[in-house]
Amino acid sequence: MIKDKVAIVTGAGGGIGRAIAIAMAKAGAAVVVNDVGVSLAGEGGSAAPGEETKRLIEVAGGRAIVDTNSVSDWQSAKKIVDTAIEAFGQVDIVVNNAGIVRDAIFHKMTPEEWLAVVGVHLNGSFFVSRAAAEHFRKQESGTFVHITSTSGLIGNFGQANYSSAKLGICALSKSIALDMGRFNVRSNCIAPFAWSRMTSEIPAETEDQKARVARLKIMIPEKNASLAVFLASQAAREISGQVFAVRNNEIFIFNQSRPVRSVHRGEGWTPEAIAEHGMPALKASVTPLDRSQDVFSWDPL
Repeated sequence: MIKDKVAIVTGAGGGIGRAIAIAMAKAGAAVVVNDVGVSLAGEGGSAAPGEETKRLIEVAGGRAIVDTNSVSDWQSAKKIVDTAIEAFGQVDIVVNNAGIVRDAIFHKMTPEEWLAVVGVHLNGSFFVSRAAAEHFRKQESGTFVHITSTSGLIGNFGQANYSSAKLGICALSKSIALDMGRFNVRSNCIAPFAWSRMTSEIPAETEDQKARVARLKIMIPEKNASLAVFLASQAAREISGQVFAVRNNEIFIFNQSRPVRSVHRGEGWTPEAIAEHGMPALKASVTPLDRSQDVFSWDPL
């Protein structure tokens, strides 16, 4: 579906990123396997994870090159795109998958934990996308696939940094879709459900937690790769600015923020009038404080 295209997949040294990189190569694309080889907390660094993804692609007959530049710095992110141009002569697809987690309850989260996660997820998605945008604009084609999360779309405990960045990525994707549609550039998001390094830290102490982990373990990273390849292909040429999720064998499309109810008062609103009439009228439409597992409460299909 993407024969002779060139794809950049960030965070492709394992998990969902590796699965998407391998699927892109299998579908005919040459792949830039970007990964800095750090821990989930962003520590350390090694080319080994990316090299292993490259090996798996080449064993299957595909083409790949490893890039170890960080997405979280503008100059470094530009080098990722330069790697694609230098190795393969073009860039057609960007998958923004790189991420780290530094979970903490909000009132205990440090500024460093906030900045580190936002820097990789949100800033990194902007930097790599912005670097590729120049090439997409000139060639009047290109696709972005950004990895978001139901932690941002719905909510989760102890992830203010991660949730904020992931919801911000959806707004970034929509802005790219609006601004670059004139150049035949598309941008979409996927919220994956998968057992990977990033979910392996989920506690499994109570019976409910153990059951949740058991459900996650059947949702392998590869389940998300087919949708990423489709969204990167011409088969999805009419799809842009959308948010999808993959949960085992289910594909979801998410709604986006729109007004759901209104109240009107000819003489305007005082705080007292809002309390007495306005809020009671709106209360039925208030969104509950759900977490992802509250909304996706049934077993994966």
